[in-house]
Amino acid sequence: MSEEITALLNHITWELVLPVDNRNLIGCKFIFRTKRNSDGTISKYKARLVAKGFHQRPGLDYSQTFSPVVKPAIIRLILSIAVMNGWSVRQLDINNAFLHGNLEETVFMHQPPGFKDISKPDYVCKLKKSIYGLKQAPRQWYKALRDALLQFGFVHSATDNSLFFYASNSVLYYCLVYVDDIIIIGSVSSFVVDTINKLNHTFSVKDMGRLHFFLGIEAIPTAKGFFLSQHKYI
Repeated sequence: MSEEITALLNHITWELVLPVDNRNLIGCKFIFRTKRNSDGTISKYKARLVAKGFHQRPGLDYSQTFSPVVKPAIIRLILSIAVMNGWSVRQLDINNAFLHGNLEETVFMHQPPGFKDISKPDYVCKLKKSIYGLKQAPRQWYKALRDALLQFGFVHSATDNSLFFYASNSVLYYCLVYVDDIIIIGSVSSFVVDTINKLNHTFSVKDMGRLHFFLGIEAIPTAKGFFLSQHKYI
C-alpha cells in the first residue's frame, strides 16, 4: 500500500484542496491481488488504489470512455505471422499505466483510507492524472500511448484500434495493446529493442522478455514456433 501511494505521489496524481460545494465527490479503496506466474507460483503481492467510478456522473466528471483491448483473432494472426517468419516476439508491461493519462475533466476524490494528510484531514484530492477505477482512465491512457507510438513512426490500424504497425523498406513490426500489456513483434530484433527503449523513456516499462504468458495464455516456445496453453486456467 505504501509503494502504491508513493508511486501516486511521485506522479503528482492529485493536489489537496478544500471541498467545493455542489461538486461530485467520489470515494476510493484499496484492491489487493496476488499475481501468479504461468506455473501457478506467486509472482508478487499487489495493492492498488482504485477510484469508485460508479459514483461518477456522465457529463459532470466524465464524458467519453474507451478501453484498448486487442481482438483475440488479431493476436492469433500476428503470432502466426511471427512464427512463420521466425520474428522476435517481446512482451512488455507498463507500470502504473493509467497514471500516464492526463485528465480533461475536473474530478474530486476522498483522500486514500489510512493515508490521510494529518495536517489537512478535511481536504479532498483534486485529480490531475487518471487512476484505476475512473470511467475515462483507460481512454486517457490509450491516448497517451497512441500519441507516443505515432510519434515513433507507427501507423494506426483501421481494423483494430489496439493494433499499430511500422513498415519501412525491409523492416516490419507490430504492436498489440491490451490495456497495459503490450506485445511487440518485428522482423529486425534491433528495431524491436529500439522501440522498447523509446517507450521506456516515455513511460515506466517493465520488459518481460520473450513472450511467455499473455492474457492467461501460456506461450511455450518450440522448434516450430509456440505451443499455446491455458493449463493454469484449466
